[in-house]
Order: sequence, then structure tokens, then C-alpha cells
Amino acid sequence: MNPVPSSQSGTRRPDIPDPVWPSTEWPAGPIGPPPTPFEPQVEADEAPRRRDGWGIALGIIGGALLGTGVTLGVLGLTGGFDDGVIAEPATTLAAVPTTAAPPGLSAAPSVTDVAAAAIPSIVAVEVLGEDGGRGGGSGVVYREDGFIITNNHVVSGAAEIFVIFSDGIGYSAELVGTDPLTDIAVISSERTDLAPIRLGAASDLVIGERAVAVGNPLGLLGGPSVTTGILSATGRSLAVEGDNILYGLLQTDAPITRGSSGGALLDGEAKLIGITTAIGVSDVGAEGLGFAVPVDLAVSVADDLIADGQVRHALLGISGTTVTEGLDGATVPIGVEVSTLGTDSAYAAVGGQISDVIVAIEGAKVTSIQELIARLRMRRAGDEITVRSLRGDQELTFTVELGEWTE
Repeated sequence: MNPVPSSQSGTRRPDIPDPVWPSTEWPAGPIGPPPTPFEPQVEADEAPRRRDGWGIALGIIGGALLGTGVTLGVLGLTGGFDDGVIAEPATTLAAVPTTAAPPGLSAAPSVTDVAAAAIPSIVAVEVLGEDGGRGGGSGVVYREDGFIITNNHVVSGAAEIFVIFSDGIGYSAELVGTDPLTDIAVISSERTDLAPIRLGAASDLVIGERAVAVGNPLGLLGGPSVTTGILSATGRSLAVEGDNILYGLLQTDAPITRGSSGGALLDGEAKLIGITTAIGVSDVGAEGLGFAVPVDLAVSVADDLIADGQVRHALLGISGTTVTEGLDGATVPIGVEVSTLGTDSAYAAVGGQISDVIVAIEGAKVTSIQELIARLRMRRAGDEITVRSLRGDQELTFTVELGEWTE
């Protein structure tokens, strides 16, 4: 199957950079005033191709989505950031190790069972900002030696961090590291009797299966809150302030409220499948749109932050667009056409060219720019990957040593 050349009819989405080129910025999150509402950027697409996808711009909570009155906001007690939604195919992510079921968890757990197993692993995070502002969110106990996963936007700009465990006991916490690109952060507590969350695997998820959210909405006293719903979709992308985008997110209709940022999204066996990050709301309340960073990505980033205090994000060194081919009167996404090559591009270094269409990495099919970026998020600088591309009638395979993104 050959891509549609630029001179023929077909569909291409607007240019979106690869995960780490060019550099991007994130808002401060729950500390300080909310940002200026997001303004959609409209670019002229080259004829005769047309734009594909939704192209929806969403503002901070309280603003309006063009045409529908829906907005998307960050889960936090105060503040927030602007997000947008871009629709694309679901993304398959690699599995992470699982741990044994805790005592008392039945073979077919009820929501009561899931809640009982997970609540001891959920914490409230309170933050005092460097400017004196206060904010907060939630966190998930990752390791028994004190490491807790939360969101970058919960602790960004924090001067002091305080953690309250499900039994009401509070401890000061230290910031281990943050990763704005994935909105994941790790903090640590000196408490030694922690109950780590059980880990699930995003690759095992099925749309429509049970999803349970556990967090600390609105900073309410009395311990974590539990809500239930289903896994609505995978592979979602959220455009945020500073032109950064979160990729490969899980979507759920389990009710999630401000303050649940950094909390847990669980499967029906009380295993962590995601870290809750954002919600869609309107002037009449929640819209059943909750989003979470998949556990695979969250754990990968957390491990890097714990080991090195930073994440060496991979740089392919391209920008590209989703390209489609006409088939029986329909358009089918087939890959990512390379639009530009960055300075010292890893892809260009092995012979990659502009107008190549990337169709697979590491043997896994890639049909959209969002899917390509979601897969690259799981890679690190220095990793070698195989990239399969189409160039006219040729099919080429490159071995690429990924570069490193720097701000």
C-alpha cells in the first residue's frame, strides 16, 4: 500500500512535532492564577488535501468549547491549564509487571473489594507554592520505601509538600523529580509501613471493561473517594498550554473531580492502569470525560526519576503528518509522512528523508502521528529502534539510535 503523494487527493492532519522537538512549556498547575484561555491555531493546509481529525480547542474550566459548551481542565484544587482534544486510533502499550493479589481480594472482585484493596495506597497531596499559594491533588504509593507517583502539575512550583495517607496520618514529603512532557512526578515520604499499589498492564485493557477511580476530590476530609465506570477509550491525545500534548491517554466515564490529579485509575482487579490527569466539564457539570496517563508510561517515567532525577526523552528529529490512502471510497490512515528534519536528526542520520512515510517502529504498526509519538514516549535517548518507511514504491528499514531532547 503506497501513500498518497502530495499532488494527489487524500487527507493529512496538521503538522505536529515529534515528542521532543521543538521544546514546549507547561503551566504551573495548581499554584497561582489560571492561564489565559487557549486559542486555537489555524494553519493553511496545502491543497488538494484536507484536514482530518476534530481540531477542537478547549479552554480552562469555565470556558466554552466551540459549538458545544464543553471545556477540559486539569484536576486540581486551584488553578488549571488549557487542553484540547485530537481524535486518533487507539494505542497499544507495553505491559508492566504485576504483583500478587492482596489478602482478601476475591477471584471476581466487586467494587467494594477493589476499593478496600486500593484505598491504603492512595494519598492526598497538599502543596505550598514558592509564592505562598496553596494547591493540592492526589498520589499513588508506588514503592514500600516511600516513593509516590503524582502529577507534575500538582507539585510544579512547590516550596513545601505534605502527604496525608488514607488513615489520616500526615508526613512531609520531598520532591524526587518531575517530567512535564508526561505530567508525571515522584515524591517521597519517610513513612515505612506503606502499601504499594498493584500494577496492571495497558496492553491487557479492553474498551468497555470496568474502571474504578480513587483520589481525593476537592480536598475533602475523611480519606479517598471511590467512583466507578468503564474504560471508554485508549490512545487519546490532549493538547495543552504551550503547544505540548499528552499522548496515549486512557479515557473513562468514572466520575473524577478537581483534586483527583495524580490519583489512581484501576481495573476490575484493583490493579493500577493509569494516573488520573484531566477531565472534561461543562457549565452543567461533568461530561463523563476523564483521562489518565497509562500505567506503563507512568511507571517508566517514575523509575527514571527515582534512579536519575530526570527522564532522557528520545528525539527522532522529525515533524510529520498523518497521511491517508483512498480505499473503496473511504480514506484509511496508513502512516506518518515526514514533513521536516531537525538539526542533527537521528532519522536523517541513517538516510531518512523528507516525504518518507513511517509505517512501523520496532515491528509495531504506526498509522498516525499521535500513535508514533505515543510509542516514542516509551523510548529513551540512546535506544536503538527499527523504523520501517515507504519511499515511493520502496519499503525501507532503518536502524535509528534515538537522540536526546533538550530544552
